[in-house]
Amino acid sequence: MQAQEIPLTKYLWFPINREGWPFIALFAVVALLLGQAWAPLGWLGALLTCWCAWFFRDPDRVTPVRDGLVISPADGVVQMIGLAPPPPELEMGETPRMCISVFMSVFSVHVNRVPIGGRVIKTAYRPGKFLDASLDKASADNERMSVRLALADGRELAFVQIAGLVARRIKCDLNENREVRAGERFGLIRFGSRVDVYLPEGAAPLVALGQSMLAGETVLADLGSGEGAREGEVR
Repeated sequence: MQAQEIPLTKYLWFPINREGWPFIALFAVVALLLGQAWAPLGWLGALLTCWCAWFFRDPDRVTPVRDGLVISPADGVVQMIGLAPPPPELEMGETPRMCISVFMSVFSVHVNRVPIGGRVIKTAYRPGKFLDASLDKASADNERMSVRLALADGRELAFVQIAGLVARRIKCDLNENREVRAGERFGLIRFGSRVDVYLPEGAAPLVALGQSMLAGETVLADLGSGEGAREGEVR
C-alpha cells in the first residue's frame, strides 16, 4: 500500500471555528492601537492575536464509523475513570455508570464532538461555579451542559460539558430529538475545561488514565465488545 503524502499546507494553515472570529478581530484591533502607542506593544498584541486564532482552530478529524464505537468528544488527557451517577437533571437514575473525563488545557483544540450516533433525548444547562475542572467536585459544582442520547440498540449514553477555572462560556448546538452522528461537531468550551462521558451500563473503557485524546478520533469504548477495561503505563 502506498503511503499518502501529507501536504505542508496542512501544518501551516488550519480552519478556525466561527465562534473565534469576534475574539480574533478584537485582539487585532487592540494590537493596532497598542502599536500606535508603542511599537513593541504592537508586536506583542500581534503575537496574542495569532495565539487567539490558534486557540480557536477547528481541524477536520477522521472518525471511526463502526457501530458501537464511542469516540472521544474532546481533545486532551483522560483525567478520571470511575463509576458515577449521571447528572440528576438528565433524569437517568442514580445508578452509577462508568464515566470517562477528558480534561482540556488552554493548548487543546476546544471544539467538541458527538461521541456516538443516536438521538438527543434531553439537554440540560445548569449554572454553577468555575472550579478547576481537574477536581472531582467539578462534576457536581461547576457550570455544565448535559446531553442524554438514545442509541440505536435502545441503550443510553450521556456526555457533559463542564466549565473550568478560566472557562466562562459553554456553547452547545444540540436540540432535543435531533439525530446526530459520531464525530459531528456540537459545540465548544472557551479557555480550559473538560467533558465527561457516561457509558451505558456494563460498558468498559478502552483508554487509560493519562492517555492523550483526539476529539472525533480516539476510541473510548466499544459497546459491541466484551473486552475489559484497559490499563496503561508510562514508557
